[in-house]
Amino acid sequence: MADIEEWGKPVERRGRLTVVLALATLISAFGSSFQYGYNVAVINSPSPFMQQFYNTTYLERYGSPMEDNFLTLLWSLSVSMYPLGGFFGSLMVAPLVNKLGRKGTLLFNNIFSMVPAVMMGVSEIAKTYEIIIVARFIVGICAGLSSNVVPMYLGELSPKNLRGALGIVPQLFITIGILSAQVLGIRNILGNSTGWPLMLGLTGIPALIELLLLPVFPESPRYMLIQRGDEKTAKKALQRLRGWEDVDAELSEMRLEDQSEKAEGHLSVLSLLSQRSLRWQLVSIIIMNMGQQLSGVNAIYYYADNIYATAGVNQNDIQYVTVGTGAVNVFMTIAAVFIVEASGRRLLLLCGFGICCGACVLLTVALTFQESVTWMPYVSITCVIIYVIGHAIGPSPIPYVVTTEMFRQSARPAAFMVAGSVHWLSNFTVGLIFPFLERGLGSYSFIIFSFICLVTLVYIWLVVPETKNKTFLEISQMFAKMNKVEIKLGDGDLPLKESKESLEDAERVTAF
Repeated sequence: MADIEEWGKPVERRGRLTVVLALATLISAFGSSFQYGYNVAVINSPSPFMQQFYNTTYLERYGSPMEDNFLTLLWSLSVSMYPLGGFFGSLMVAPLVNKLGRKGTLLFNNIFSMVPAVMMGVSEIAKTYEIIIVARFIVGICAGLSSNVVPMYLGELSPKNLRGALGIVPQLFITIGILSAQVLGIRNILGNSTGWPLMLGLTGIPALIELLLLPVFPESPRYMLIQRGDEKTAKKALQRLRGWEDVDAELSEMRLEDQSEKAEGHLSVLSLLSQRSLRWQLVSIIIMNMGQQLSGVNAIYYYADNIYATAGVNQNDIQYVTVGTGAVNVFMTIAAVFIVEASGRRLLLLCGFGICCGACVLLTVALTFQESVTWMPYVSITCVIIYVIGHAIGPSPIPYVVTTEMFRQSARPAAFMVAGSVHWLSNFTVGLIFPFLERGLGSYSFIIFSFICLVTLVYIWLVVPETKNKTFLEISQMFAKMNKVEIKLGDGDLPLKESKESLEDAERVTAF
């Protein structure tokens, strides 16, 4: 029985974590989200050996060693092609998920992982560094797709009471992927002159596992019913996912959602940019996603070994410090699941960017005085760990949550496309210019990241309201006042007391 009777009214049964739902979550997150994190950090530890390969290959071709500036450019491209591919992958999300479905897109996406895995794995044998740069772009497309499609797939598979918990699983597997790359990058494992091609090629294994196992799990029931009109398949999928036969109540909810979306219509990206009623929401997600990436987090991951070396850490100890940093990131991501509902989104964003800002300033000081003070390398390591903690509790996970809450159903797909594009372009910018910043400014390059964190913090403090425990209608009402427009919230208005509470933050921003 899907419903139980309480006071004469049917009450929907709370969903539970069935074996089918749990395995679909783990396989999709491991096969897709894991690769995103793995490829962020995979070229960090073996970078000296890969750059030596670049130089040796160039010498064998042209009879002279590669110039330092050209080597820096090639390495910057090797790093930054990944987020550039992510940007193009994010632009492919909407047409693919509508055409192939959520599960179908994840299966198709494995092409963008397995092919570059082979390319990177044979690059040393083929004696070509260009193939690595091209492969990094292709695997970036894989990351751009998976970073959007996995949360969408899991959100549509999950019952309402488990949607938040399962929604954090992709971010958790991203951090686990980073940690795995750091562990494999230890010199005695694969982070050496002979193991780095295999290390780069291992990204194809999760894709192969997903390609073999995910087909036995159901497609999104919401996709099958709302977009394909196949109610029979949607019902069978729900029965497998929920573990009981009577799923009529949930099917009825999907039909109502379908009717609501048809009544609202869907906004394109161009329409989103021109809507005055969405002005502050749009600016806010752009600022937060730029702040998330331009705060220097990927500079920490891409160039962590160089940072520790500059800090004076012993060369043999760097790899273990890097692994420890990755473990802290995983732990804090798990902790964020329990913190976010207790403290709210806004407080975590403010604390997170504030911690990152202070950590960058202290890291600059520590790197500046490391040669004159013997214990400064330990301060540098501490600063990096504090930075990772700050980013993991706020700037890293919260922008995705807030983007969902700030937009209603009709505008949300276009909003995520804008947010994803900003995310990956900012990521690309950091990966491309940080090596030159490091060479030109040295330890002072982190002052730029500190300033960006400060600007983002100030914007959030002045503009971004708290969205915890508020309905989408209440949040829309807050932003309506901020944007100085009137919107229809549906049938009837919110109770006066609730509306006043929802508008408190909006009063502050309007005054500003």
